[in-house]
Amino acid sequence: MPTPPLPRHPMIEVDVDAELARALLVQQHPDLAHLPLHGRTFGWDNLTWRLGEDLALRFPVRETSSTLVEREQRWLPVLAARLPVPVPRPVRDGRPGHGYPWAWSVVPWLPGTPVAATPVADRTGWATELADALAALHRPAPPDAPTNPYRGVPLAQRHEVMASRLTEAVPHVAALRDALEAGLAAPAWDRDPVWVHGDPHPGNLVAAGGHLTGLIDFGDLCSGDPASDLATAWMTFDAAGRAAFVARTQEAHRWDAATWVRARAWAVSYVPVLLAHPEEYPLMAAVGRHTAAQVAAA
Repeated sequence: MPTPPLPRHPMIEVDVDAELARALLVQQHPDLAHLPLHGRTFGWDNLTWRLGEDLALRFPVRETSSTLVEREQRWLPVLAARLPVPVPRPVRDGRPGHGYPWAWSVVPWLPGTPVAATPVADRTGWATELADALAALHRPAPPDAPTNPYRGVPLAQRHEVMASRLTEAVPHVAALRDALEAGLAAPAWDRDPVWVHGDPHPGNLVAAGGHLTGLIDFGDLCSGDPASDLATAWMTFDAAGRAAFVARTQEAHRWDAATWVRARAWAVSYVPVLLAHPEEYPLMAAVGRHTAAQVAAA
């Protein structure tokens, strides 16, 4: 059966159908090539094929994100052991071939449901587990840790772009602008840089049986201000879940009030991005609407 075509989307530059995925396996990892390919899913930066029951193939789909998998290949083996939740540490590295131009990975398949597809109220039960995972990650980063111009940086560097995206089409726009300005006015991060996941929104969290079972997509991994990660308090949870998440986080790190003000501003910055393609990514658009409502209500 032919692979269904990807939905049309301007950011997807290179598709990987079943034939190409199989050819790359035969060429580079022939001992895995007999396993069935199924359940293709895609995000803005990467496409994933499930391989058998326990593995998955992760392919960048556009040039601007083509180095993100390489970042995971370099750093997840270093970080995975310290994290109390499963992460997709690559088990095999892939290279360009058969016309596919970039590095790719074989990773473990993490069972569960993407949190973006679960009821918000159900997430409170594992809010402390996410807090523990991020607290374990948010430790001092080495000098050679990657940097990211879009995550972990001072809000002043991103403010102009963030503010320009808050048009009248964005829900609760007045409250969001106030939160963004409050974040800009708050004291900036003045400690040593820590590891930052870069994108712990509900689409990159996996849950099952009332527990957090996976933290995925470390392509934006970098060092810097953890506030851009702590924005998940508004993106993922309602008031009850956020209270549990914040309280547990404070037990580990005791971040100052300014860090949380910046985190709320970072949550604002993600809203227009999440809302940008509601037809192609309806779950992400729902996360954007939820985030806007949570920031406005806080």
